[in-house]
Amino acid sequence: MLYAVMTQDVDNSLPLRKTCRTQHLARLEELKSEGRLVMAGPFPAIDSNNPGEAGFTGSLIVAEFDSLEAAQTWADADPYVEAGVTDSAVVKPFRKVLP
Repeated sequence: MLYAVMTQDVDNSLPLRKTCRTQHLARLEELKSEGRLVMAGPFPAIDSNNPGEAGFTGSLIVAEFDSLEAAQTWADADPYVEAGVTDSAVVKPFRKVLP
């Protein structure tokens, strides 16, 4: 089943994000190589594709997991969580309708 992982960053998270972005992306690449990643990306802090020093306010990941518990466990082990980038994460079942 698909699950949406929606995270909220701490204030001024950009410096922390930069310290572990490579590890964060490696986990997403692993999901992608397994054919389980539907989409992933950050929420810019301002109305811009390139927010610069304004940074980001969180992220959205939609991926396939065996269960809600497995999705939550995966989300809790993210390098952004461990580095203190993530203030909170909500994991919900997701049903893709379009496209």
